[in-house]
Amino acid sequence: MTQNEEKVLEALKSAGKPLRPGDIVEMTGIDSKEVSKALKFMKDAGTICSPKRCFYAPSE
Repeated sequence: MTQNEEKVLEALKSAGKPLRPGDIVEMTGIDSKEVSKALKFMKDAGTICSPKRCFYAPSE
């Protein structure tokens, strides 16, 4: 897992609710393109899920 992916996952866990990519960018300070790339990779790997369109949360 890359450093960006770890930061994104930590932000999702600390929020306690599903987040939009823009919220993750604000919380982590990571560039939006990098956040999108990390989200796609982590969703494909099953680390995170998308409970509703454009929102992401850690997988249970």
